[in-house]
Amino acid sequence: MSSLAVRKAAPAAGTTPGTAQGPPLHRRIALVPTVTLLLGALYCLLPVAWVVIASTKSGHELFSTFTFLPGSGFTDNVKELSAYRDGVYWKWMGNSALYAGLGALLSTAVSAVSGYALAIYRFRGRETLFNLLLAGVLMPPVILAVPQYLLMAKADLTGSQLSVLLPQILAPYGVYLARIYAAAAVPSDVVEAGRMDGASEWRIFTRIALPMMVPGLVTVFLFQFVAVWNNFLLPYIMLSDDEKFPLTVGLYTLLEQGSNTPALYTLVITGAFLAVLPLIALFLVVQRFWSLDLLSGAVKS
Repeated sequence: MSSLAVRKAAPAAGTTPGTAQGPPLHRRIALVPTVTLLLGALYCLLPVAWVVIASTKSGHELFSTFTFLPGSGFTDNVKELSAYRDGVYWKWMGNSALYAGLGALLSTAVSAVSGYALAIYRFRGRETLFNLLLAGVLMPPVILAVPQYLLMAKADLTGSQLSVLLPQILAPYGVYLARIYAAAAVPSDVVEAGRMDGASEWRIFTRIALPMMVPGLVTVFLFQFVAVWNNFLLPYIMLSDDEKFPLTVGLYTLLEQGSNTPALYTLVITGAFLAVLPLIALFLVVQRFWSLDLLSGAVKS
């Protein structure tokens, strides 16, 4: 009978026999970005989790229970918030929806026309204009707030809702995104074919180019909506009537009153939680619409 010789596998080069082999070095390095992203997500989501949990607590529970222990007063908090000054919170919510919704729509329309023109047409000074636009993207909104106030005061519009809406219509970053997307999504051959068929420039834009630009414009709308919804400084210096305040300024005034009336802190926290819900709902709706248009935008006509 022949016998089978069993050979032990030779250890890998550069290792010591009898020692356990760990994961390769490149796998360990690949874990670093993942861990960094997880820590960043935890840092961003921790305050959100605190707001969600704190909104469920009554005034007594807010200062006497563990931070991340849910309470039992969410329903009462919403009722008290709705009853505060005859429901002024929901007026603030409606004002924010008006400023953000109408402002984002108008800004997206201006960005679409401007971005398309900068991407398709060739004219003198186009690159200079685009460079100035990039400079506007880098300009912090805080620097522009006071000049915008002076312009609105010169036009006798301060204190009105137009003083908050008008400065939001022209968004340099939205025009920049629309220009980049139009240059990539609208082929010049398609535009030339439309001209050869006798279509006007406006018809080419609305019937041919605009459907191709929809995914990019949805992104512009989302960014601008969130920017206007979260804007604080511009409405704070423009408006004096609290009936016209958006949520950011309204909750700030409520927080200031809370320094003298601690019971209002629960209303501020509950109001901040409710203010996030429309943004989450909008993002979920737009994300679905955006995904569909990414697949179909290039073949629409």
